[in-house]
Amino acid sequence: MTMSTSLPMVRSAIPAALLLILAGCAAGPDYHRPELPVAQHYIEASTQAQLQADRLVAPAELPEHWWALYRSPALDELVRAGLANNPTVTSAQAALRVAIENRLAQQGAYYPTVGAAYSATRQKVAAPLASPLASNFDLFNLNTAQVNISYTPDLFGLNRRQVESLQAQADNQRWNVEATYLTLSSNLVVAAITEAGLRAQIDATRQLIAIQADILQRYRQLRTLGQNSTLDVAQQEAQLAALEASLPPLDKQLALQRDQIKALSGVMPDAPSSAEFRLDDLTLPEPLPLTLPSTLVEHRPDVLAAEEQLRSASADIGVAAANRLPEVTLGVNSWGSSALSIAKLFGPGTAFWTLAGNVSQTLFDGGTLKHREAAARAAYDQAAAQYRSTVINAYQNVADALQAIKSDAQALAASQRAQGAAERTLAITRRQLDLGDVSALALMSAEQGVQQATLATVQARANRLADAAALCQALGGGWWNRPAGATPAPGRVTTD
Repeated sequence: MTMSTSLPMVRSAIPAALLLILAGCAAGPDYHRPELPVAQHYIEASTQAQLQADRLVAPAELPEHWWALYRSPALDELVRAGLANNPTVTSAQAALRVAIENRLAQQGAYYPTVGAAYSATRQKVAAPLASPLASNFDLFNLNTAQVNISYTPDLFGLNRRQVESLQAQADNQRWNVEATYLTLSSNLVVAAITEAGLRAQIDATRQLIAIQADILQRYRQLRTLGQNSTLDVAQQEAQLAALEASLPPLDKQLALQRDQIKALSGVMPDAPSSAEFRLDDLTLPEPLPLTLPSTLVEHRPDVLAAEEQLRSASADIGVAAANRLPEVTLGVNSWGSSALSIAKLFGPGTAFWTLAGNVSQTLFDGGTLKHREAAARAAYDQAAAQYRSTVINAYQNVADALQAIKSDAQALAASQRAQGAAERTLAITRRQLDLGDVSALALMSAEQGVQQATLATVQARANRLADAAALCQALGGGWWNRPAGATPAPGRVTTD
């Protein structure tokens, strides 16, 4: 007796179990991160060791707000305002919301689709066709209310792979938002450093103009005393005029740089100017923080975005493969009630329903679905190559920044020594000129040496500050040290 009652239950459970087994399968490959080249150092081991020995860099974490390394409140305020106001940030955040909503929309296919409809009609039929059931009336009303339900079981994981692909695209866009933050903050920092460098060049040029004007005055005095020639005075006048002519282009560059900073900050050119930036207000820690090479692929937003593109391409293979398999649709095509008046709806004898199931399978399509799957696999190979290329470029970016920092340190030290020597030479030459021991040509040569050395020092300082920003950007910017729930800019959204 027990066996006879349980056997039908077992038989009825078999189809359901098969459906569950099929539902647990998804066509196409499951994603696995491909093997990547392993780097123990960003650059040659000896060079990186030398950088650490010289205390230019040291293994350490970048702060969330990496630009705070410059210890400039004005710079911190500028970057924060730019992240809050720049429209590229708003655009990237909106693109992320689009991707999230597309993923959520696709998830709706996991559930049945239910629709309801109501229709009311008034109809007149020919008198010979009038129904005796309606007392031979040829004019009557018809009210119909019905519900339609359809459901497509995800037997081969078509919808799951589509959701997986869209989730990867949403994650890709999330990393693009982080890349937008990083790029914008880097551009603002470099723009501020460029402004500071231009101001330093302008200040140095003005100081040199003052020195040249003083020397010209001395030349004129010596000419009055007959100790030099009119040619000496004319040459000094030409030297001063050339130096004065170099000032307006620098002023122009500074004005354009201020306009660029306003644009990056998301404000119009006629907005009040932000704080002025000067090289003396920007300092860097020694050594600079350098994260471990093994963590770079987890920190760089562009690398993480490229991996999500690869994940999406992997899921698209499953979508293409599932499209070649049968599709089953189940549902209640209609269930409802129809009556001559609303009051009689859902009354006795008014109900109707239709149950339906459908299985469809493409038998011949000229190879269309086959080649679409092959195209999806080729797209995956392309995404894998692009991912690998992005990783290699990321390491190259860090290596380039480290090489630049090494050269900057050497260039700054050399230019400072050259500037000190040039200034001492000019001071000695000026005293000797007063005593008549040197010619005007010697003094002009000393002046040019001071001018070139001063501008070289300014440029070396600016390069060092800018290349430090390039290193922070190449390392990923420190977003991973952001406290949970904190946002770098108002309105940030995530895929959570």
